[in-house]
Amino acid sequence: MQVLPTDLGARQDPARPAPVHDVLVDGVLTSRAVAHPCDMPDAPWTVELSDAAPTGLLPAGEKLVEIWMPYEEPAELVSLQSDEPVFPVPPAGPRWVHHGSSISHGSDAEGPSQTWTAVAALLSGHDVVNLGFGGNAMLDQFTARTIRDLPAEVITLKLGINVVNGDVFRLRSFSPAVHGFLDTIRDGHPHTPVHVITPLWCGIQELTPGPVVATHHTDDDGGVRRVFHATGDPAHVSKGRLDLTVVRAELTRIVTERASTDPDLHLVDGLELYGPDDAQTRPLPDGLHPDTATHRFIGERFARAVLASPSGR
Repeated sequence: MQVLPTDLGARQDPARPAPVHDVLVDGVLTSRAVAHPCDMPDAPWTVELSDAAPTGLLPAGEKLVEIWMPYEEPAELVSLQSDEPVFPVPPAGPRWVHHGSSISHGSDAEGPSQTWTAVAALLSGHDVVNLGFGGNAMLDQFTARTIRDLPAEVITLKLGINVVNGDVFRLRSFSPAVHGFLDTIRDGHPHTPVHVITPLWCGIQELTPGPVVATHHTDDDGGVRRVFHATGDPAHVSKGRLDLTVVRAELTRIVTERASTDPDLHLVDGLELYGPDDAQTRPLPDGLHPDTATHRFIGERFARAVLASPSGR
């Protein structure tokens, strides 16, 4: 496969995982590959996918091969070459459009098929369009318009954590922004099930406003890791600044009120996906993002609680 990366930031940050391509054969992760640059400037990079099984050979017969592109390295797909016939596979399951923050985007899962959204989609048989935006998800209208115009059988919105991370709203402006975001989506999806997910547990922001900053630390083995810290003053919450407890309460109020006239709008308590008890047994390594095992844990819970429900199919 040939790709043309458009952002190499993941390769330049030692605290971020390698931008791997995951190869699944009949639903099983069989190999990973990283794109390698060409000697010619601006030429496509090559991704070798031949070692798609421990033996280096795929089993005989027709099979489903999925290539999950790196979530940390956006790229243009230039070409795909094979020494055997290949055919496109139409989506087999309901189209699920999801929007969220870096946690939805994938940080810090080891590979793109192991983010919680990918885990949930693979378990439930949904065809996921993941609009998880690291460092963003701040109720931008262009995102709402994109969701409005996409085909979808179910829509999920994990809102709030980056609003606190970036300290971009006060309570007065946050509430109408949520209403406007939902109004725009409803313009294109008047009856599509929409699930609003409140923030997962994040100890540094539960009672402390943002902005959030990251510090880098070098471990004894030379590895570099990030640790996030909230820098706001809890005393300012009473004056309208946001922490996660305020955001959850406000999202709950908004969705509950709107649901009285919109039966296809649903609330998902993020603490049921990852709560304070889970943080004791599955702590967030950098204070903000789940590791690969916790991504799977969240994805499994979400698949059971939301995508397996009548409103999720």
